Amino acid sequence: MALPLAWLVSTSLKTGAQTFVMPPKWIPDPIVWENYPEAFRAVPFHRYFWNTMQIVVFATLGTLITASMSAFAFARLRFPGRGFLFGLVLSTLMLPGIITLIPTFILFRRLGWVNTLLPLIVPSWFGGGAFNIFLIRQFFMTLPYDLDEAARIDGASNFRIYWNILLPLSKPALATVGVFSFIHHWNDFFLPLVYLQDTSKWTMAIGLQGFKDLYSTSWNLMMAASTAMIIPLLILFFFAQRYFVSGIHLTGIAGR
Repeated sequence: MALPLAWLVSTSLKTGAQTFVMPPKWIPDPIVWENYPEAFRAVPFHRYFWNTMQIVVFATLGTLITASMSAFAFARLRFPGRGFLFGLVLSTLMLPGIITLIPTFILFRRLGWVNTLLPLIVPSWFGGGAFNIFLIRQFFMTLPYDLDEAARIDGASNFRIYWNILLPLSKPALATVGVFSFIHHWNDFFLPLVYLQDTSKWTMAIGLQGFKDLYSTSWNLMMAASTAMIIPLLILFFFAQRYFVSGIHLTGIAGR
């Protein structure tokens, strides 16, 4: 895993002529720091960054809110058909996303959302995805039901139990879902390519294609832009690592 990252960083500091020298030179000579500002001048990276951040922030927020609400219903409430509905939600994990692409594209086109950021944000506010619901539900199941009973005796509503009691205790699970959602939307290439036709609406994942033309590719500049693109992910993982690892263990997806 470290080898591709090392090649990425090394290539981002090379001249174009050094990129594919055999045997590869891992330490560039000379080190070309100018690749980074030149990469930002070559494509409107600041605009792509802003578009990507809008999608990532609002989609992740929608995922955290709606997935946790759905998980609360499946984990703590009693209603007819709960097991069947939860099984139905989990069954969507076996449905390849490409199958729903055409009907959802037709729907968004009729709504006039194509070539806007809405198709990449709004779906996250309708449940947040089966895997995220499952993960948070598993964590809610580990919390004592005595908390709910005590709160109900004091007159708390279901929403207050969810918001004031369970959510503050669920930071590891929420952090795990948040990191997964952030990474997914940050790196997503396919859906922005389908829905965003105007270059001013592109995300960073698509914007990297700006370093390619019909006859050549500026690999050193593309690697410089790619290195800058993964820095927010590394910072996020560094600060959320404690919660992320704890959430993986407590929700039972660590493979044990």
